Amino acid sequence: MTWTRRTLVGLGLAAVLTLGAPPGAQAHEEREVAFPDGSGSVPAYREGEPDLLVCKTDRTAFERRVSRFPAALRERNLRLYERCLGEGFRHLQQAVDAVDRPGMNIAVLPGRYEEEPSQPEPEGDCARLKARKSALGYQILSYAQQQQCPHNQNLVAVLGKRDLQIEGTGAGPLDVVVDAGYRKLNAIRADGSDGVYFRNFTAQRSTFNSLYVLGVDGFVIDRVLTRWNDEYGFLTFASDHGLYRDCESYGNGDSGIYPGSASDINSGRGHDVPRYSIEITGCRSHHNLLGYSGTAGDSVWAHDNEFDHNMAGASMDSVFPGHPGLPQNHARFERNLIHDNNQDYYRYVRDGTCAKPPAERGYEQGVVCPQTSVPPGTGVLVAGGNWNVFEGNWIYGHQRTAFHLNAVPAFLRGEDAWSRQADTSHHNRFRDNHLGRARSGESRPNRTDVWWDGQGTDNCWQDTGDSSPRALPRCRDDTGAVLGGSHRIVGEPMKVVQLLVCSDYSVQARRLPAGCDWYGARGFARIEVQLALGVATVLAVVGGALWWRRLRGNRLVTVATALGAAGLVLDVASETTALAPTVAGPLALLLIGVWLTATGLALRHGSRAFGTTTVVLGLLTLLDAFERAFVMIPWTPLGPAWLRGLLGLVWVLWAVAASAHTVARDRSASSPADDPARVSP
Repeated sequence: MTWTRRTLVGLGLAAVLTLGAPPGAQAHEEREVAFPDGSGSVPAYREGEPDLLVCKTDRTAFERRVSRFPAALRERNLRLYERCLGEGFRHLQQAVDAVDRPGMNIAVLPGRYEEEPSQPEPEGDCARLKARKSALGYQILSYAQQQQCPHNQNLVAVLGKRDLQIEGTGAGPLDVVVDAGYRKLNAIRADGSDGVYFRNFTAQRSTFNSLYVLGVDGFVIDRVLTRWNDEYGFLTFASDHGLYRDCESYGNGDSGIYPGSASDINSGRGHDVPRYSIEITGCRSHHNLLGYSGTAGDSVWAHDNEFDHNMAGASMDSVFPGHPGLPQNHARFERNLIHDNNQDYYRYVRDGTCAKPPAERGYEQGVVCPQTSVPPGTGVLVAGGNWNVFEGNWIYGHQRTAFHLNAVPAFLRGEDAWSRQADTSHHNRFRDNHLGRARSGESRPNRTDVWWDGQGTDNCWQDTGDSSPRALPRCRDDTGAVLGGSHRIVGEPMKVVQLLVCSDYSVQARRLPAGCDWYGARGFARIEVQLALGVATVLAVVGGALWWRRLRGNRLVTVATALGAAGLVLDVASETTALAPTVAGPLALLLIGVWLTATGLALRHGSRAFGTTTVVLGLLTLLDAFERAFVMIPWTPLGPAWLRGLLGLVWVLWAVAASAHTVARDRSASSPADDPARVSP
């Protein structure tokens, strides 16, 4: 990075940091873990008789459960039940503990498994483990500590078991339920268990994750349902050769599906990707904070899924520290249905519901306690990611936007090197998606199709409807080719401010940032409108004083000043519709630019430096109007809005001094007939 580029990055970050420090990261935290070596493979489903059986002993309840099954399935379950009563286990953990070789199958017969022996609070040495605590209060245990005390955090712990298959034998996932009852962090944890295969059951009601897979090379999640968790339904972390298939998740405070820190096998590559580390297909994730999310969700291929009725449909990010594989890169989304993600669960934080113990919040009745900040009404959210591809998806019915893209400076994830601060939001490709239209052909428009903060290199979009900004770089036919590409190292200032304000959220502290429309602020309560009003007021007062003291005798400048006043009013009004920008914004900047340019030309007759500065400010404002209305100016590291904002600060102080100097001169003048347009040298 050149010295100039470093300086510009510093200026941009300084402007951000002066607004306040970012909030503390409160997301998934785990022990330091390395990616698998990639030598594994996706495990195949094994049919045949199980090695181990798990069932309950209430025959009447069991027979009632299987009575509705198809005849062949009912007969198989009755046969397995007789065998299980003689040689099987009553708890899933007992069967897992009995696994003594790779390649074994555990069959779990229909029933509800609360794993009573795993429920008690830790005692003895397990109650005195020394480990760092996460921001959310749970201990971050080493693998050895998990082995020593497997039920400190887990209802069922699958530790180091290779090629293990766990399958429910019911007609559907709800016939076998593993229920943590909000007593444990995880309902089921598979840690260091390469080749694990989960099939046909439900896991529910944890204080973090229903099904957690960590540090695994080769896993399958097949026809599994997860629900009603403080954080995630499915969480897979630092894993490779993974497959989610025909799964479902709902009622989770973060996301239903979270392939965080997927193995970063494509780091350093472009759009030519030989394989993906995790595949997600045929799944539905709904009524969560997020349908899908992944901090460092690298090399994930999500296709033919449905993400609906969440607060936001899908998200990938580079925000939270401690996740290997940052910044996020190389996710591919194809042929997914992403629609109607307009839920607003922040009301449960506001009214105190989420301050109650988990078991008393009403998750089973539809309560969700949002664990992090997202803009409700969003289809796909990319918060700092690179080389992601979104093609052929149906994205519709969103009250905010179909696609949201913003950059994340590296200091938020704990990296302070200047060279890393603008390393996200590059080469993302959004093309050939069906925006505002259901797969049936029904028109279901999004309020806007794109919201982008403006930072990044070679991001591109297809033709869209309303977008912010109005002018977007376009994707060409060649993979990765861009028409009208951008090269910005800092996003647009008003959007940077909005993101910073909106991120200051905490479910634990019941803190919902004032001024952010994500949490219900409207009109003049929004931070963008407040800032626009403040800037307009300062410019109106200073500009008005300058005109009155120096230029009121100049008819051309008087007309231009009136146009500038109209532009300032229009600029404030345009911010109230910032989600769906109209011509009002560019028109406002055009009027303001004309005023400043005309004022500067008049001022140059008496004060060349101040007049020239005013002309430059006016031309930058006109350039900003052109960019917002027509096309983003390529090869510019900072947008015109930043340049005119920085120069505007200097200009306001200079204009105040110039006006005050004129007042002092006028008071001491002997003749009141001095030319009002004359400027003292």
